[in-house]
Amino acid sequence: MSTQQHETTMRVRYSETDAMGFLHHANYLDYFEVGRTELYRARGGDYRELEASGMFFVVVKLACQYKIPARYDDLLNLRTRVSRLTPAKLEHEYELWRGDELLATAQTVLACVNRQGKVQRIPLAVTERVEG
Repeated sequence: MSTQQHETTMRVRYSETDAMGFLHHANYLDYFEVGRTELYRARGGDYRELEASGMFFVVVKLACQYKIPARYDDLLNLRTRVSRLTPAKLEHEYELWRGDELLATAQTVLACVNRQGKVQRIPLAVTERVEG
């Protein structure tokens, strides 16, 4: 499996913070989705085309370790990489940084399913893009 990673920069918006001014824990999951999408896009993929063809990737497992809180207006760098690819699953690892401070790490497992939610094999054209 390729160890290539993709980096995405984002700024914490006011609406994403809680009453203490910290990035709300649920919004980290949205950031990870952005990381996955941008990684696939950087490798020439298009999620819209995948979905139009009847192929969907659904999160079946997620783990996140919060280390240091992000705050409103922080400029963050998200590093996303594919850590494992099986015939029907795709696993990612994430690191969220503010400068040289590691704020959070996470792992997701996505299953490839059809429109009815039935697990299906990931097509070769997609695995080739994923592997970079």
